Amino acid sequence: MAVFNHISFDEHEQIVFCQDKESGLKAIIAIHNTNLGPAVGGCRMWNYESDDEALTDVLRLSRGMTYKNALAGLEMGGGKSVIIADPKTQDREALFRAFGRCINSLGGKYFSAEDVGVTTADIMIAHQETPYMAGLEGKSGDPSPFTALGTYLGIKAAVKHQRGIDSLKGLKISVQGVGHVGYYLCRHLHAEGAELIVTDINQTSLDRVSTEFGATVVAPQDIYHQDVDVYAPCALGATINDTTIPLLKATIVAGCANNQLAEARHGEKLKELNILYAPDYVINAGGIINVSFEKDYDATLATKKVEEIYDTLMRIFVLSDEQDCTTSSIADELARAIIEAAK
Repeated sequence: MAVFNHISFDEHEQIVFCQDKESGLKAIIAIHNTNLGPAVGGCRMWNYESDDEALTDVLRLSRGMTYKNALAGLEMGGGKSVIIADPKTQDREALFRAFGRCINSLGGKYFSAEDVGVTTADIMIAHQETPYMAGLEGKSGDPSPFTALGTYLGIKAAVKHQRGIDSLKGLKISVQGVGHVGYYLCRHLHAEGAELIVTDINQTSLDRVSTEFGATVVAPQDIYHQDVDVYAPCALGATINDTTIPLLKATIVAGCANNQLAEARHGEKLKELNILYAPDYVINAGGIINVSFEKDYDATLATKKVEEIYDTLMRIFVLSDEQDCTTSSIADELARAIIEAAK
């Protein structure tokens, strides 16, 4: 498995491969950059098809965390971890205790939290082995509602910039993935009168949003070509690619998934088609912002900080227009400047 010449390697400071025979743990921790502070980023548990797929994911996700934390104005570096396992596994006690010991061996250079396939209960198990966990129960807790709030505000910013309106009432929005964050996002959108079209691989999640919010359910492969105003990817990444872009009828792409663009050039393609893209690591920063208040937790202050996502995106949209370049490249440029200044 190549690492230093891997296509997603981006001058990462440290990559740690973890294995524990007794628990069956196989995990990768990627620390991308610590200029702004200790690396902070969640742990994703997924049944990857190969070790290389897991490595690619953790490298991309950790880089995104560096940029996310920088543009959110947090004193945190970027890191991420992945556990190669079925998220439905029942033997979580031994697995996350072993994971906690791996985190502890880094001595505070990386703090983990929950992400796809991982719950706050899992984080509390790992916390028994290490103090370097975030998003703890009784403190900042589940970051999902805050990620959803930031995404909702980001959608409003995109609509305001593109159409000059402040309300989402009557707009059609497709949401791909209605699990933890997607559910809360749908609740915000429904409350404002948006018409929802949703998909997910979990029927229980679909039944919930269909019943509570009157959402129309479509098959996973049908979500891209829906006649909607906004497409909100809220599942796994790389759903904006050569295959899906020609299918899109939405004029805005704004969702909470990480690494939505399969490649950087897909941001260029969206721009060519006059589709406004809200850079993923900017719009979905609400969860990590909430986690940043962990020490002396105050939900009111956390919420106020999450609300700044709206203004950050508006700034990116304006700069994109002024400089005639993609929103993703503008976001990258702003983040790199912050990171370099802290070096």
